[in-house]
Amino acid sequence: KYLIVCHLRESGSIRIFFYVENRKESTMSITPHKLGVHKVLKHIPLNAIFDFRAKQRLAKAVNIADLRLCAKQRAHKMVFDYLDAGADDEISLRRGKDAYSELEMHFHVLSGLKPPLDLRTKIFGEDVNLPFFACPTAGNRMFHWEGEEAAAKAAQHHGTLYGLSSLATTGITEIGEIHDGPKVFQLYVWKDRELVKEVIAKAKEGGFGALALTVDFTWYGNRERDIRNEFTIPPKYTPQQVIEAIRKPAWTYDFLSHDEYNYACINTEVPADSLASFVNSQIMPEFDWRDAEWLLGEWNGPSAIKGVCRPDDAVRAVESGFTTMWVSNHGARQLETSPATIDVLPSIREAVGPDVEIIMDGGVQRGTDICKALALGADSVGIGKPYLYGLAAGGTEGVIKAIEILKVELDRAMGLLGTGTVDDLKKRGPGLIKRRVSGSGARDYPDVNAAARGYGGGVI
Repeated sequence: KYLIVCHLRESGSIRIFFYVENRKESTMSITPHKLGVHKVLKHIPLNAIFDFRAKQRLAKAVNIADLRLCAKQRAHKMVFDYLDAGADDEISLRRGKDAYSELEMHFHVLSGLKPPLDLRTKIFGEDVNLPFFACPTAGNRMFHWEGEEAAAKAAQHHGTLYGLSSLATTGITEIGEIHDGPKVFQLYVWKDRELVKEVIAKAKEGGFGALALTVDFTWYGNRERDIRNEFTIPPKYTPQQVIEAIRKPAWTYDFLSHDEYNYACINTEVPADSLASFVNSQIMPEFDWRDAEWLLGEWNGPSAIKGVCRPDDAVRAVESGFTTMWVSNHGARQLETSPATIDVLPSIREAVGPDVEIIMDGGVQRGTDICKALALGADSVGIGKPYLYGLAAGGTEGVIKAIEILKVELDRAMGLLGTGTVDDLKKRGPGLIKRRVSGSGARDYPDVNAAARGYGGGVI
């Protein structure tokens, strides 16, 4: 099947996208949304009934691992595994978590501190109340009908930065109405420069003060859970998917009682399943440093290069004009056996010096993880899976709780470590965090339930 998308620009000219859609059934099949079932179900308020148990579980959650289990029990298996998975054998995913356990916190005593501590800092030059934030992630409405709106509300609630993906299922304007604080817009390496210019112009108009260019997504990672689950956006109505949907009635009723989602930052007229082919056709593997410099010239503002794991790439990024280094391996979802970001962070800080802003994400499950990252060179920390677990577990309430859990844990860790502010932690951090020099693994005690709790390695 061939698909032609015509886009009328404000100037009056027309841009035409032409590409091939191989899955013949994607737009021809009859689905509940095409039959208008959602228009009927949205007037039947059964959500409270289906979500009763989910809310009970959410209320009992005490850490991010608990939120993960809450998300697993509420979300469709295909959706949860998309969120939870890494690439190939998921070695990098496990190492990314284990790496924090190899770092010990050598604390000072009698520091004269009392809670709550001052966690305020700056990200992209803007004042925020927390040194961590919700990373831009694609397709949030597949996890919960509130989608990106839930994450933006949570960021507004906590007074921190919000990051919006260019593959979001909520539009730039809608996010701007919810979150009036600092925001960063994430962009992939598209082929069509006119599309890029239009998207970043929308971001500027929508109050996004910073741009993050994702550079580690030039190929799509091999996520084998998705292949086994026959993951598609939106889901196909195969027997396997229908059976899983019946098992997760809260998620399923959410999906069936709300509008079918699309990629709202690019083209709201094209449904997500058709636009997926357009996105695949737009990814530009040959994107290089010259293209990045062109983009910086178009943006002309605070900018991050997202996906840096090498000191030499960080140095070149600074020379090219990026103001912020975003140390990331795309949640261990791209190149298998890529390094844990916390392990490469100190070398990147050393390479770019003390004055270049560094954001780090990857493997964060605890406030102590955030504390260690700030101590070893990060100016702020991005979280992905933790807040998405909260979203899948309970929408806005779940995201607010995820951030609150990490906030309390970070406050406690900094206080026990003997550092009263984020600046103090960054200044004294290298002398407080030491790598273990003995032991054969991340844990030296039995932990037979680690896998069930989402912690991937070190089981004896």
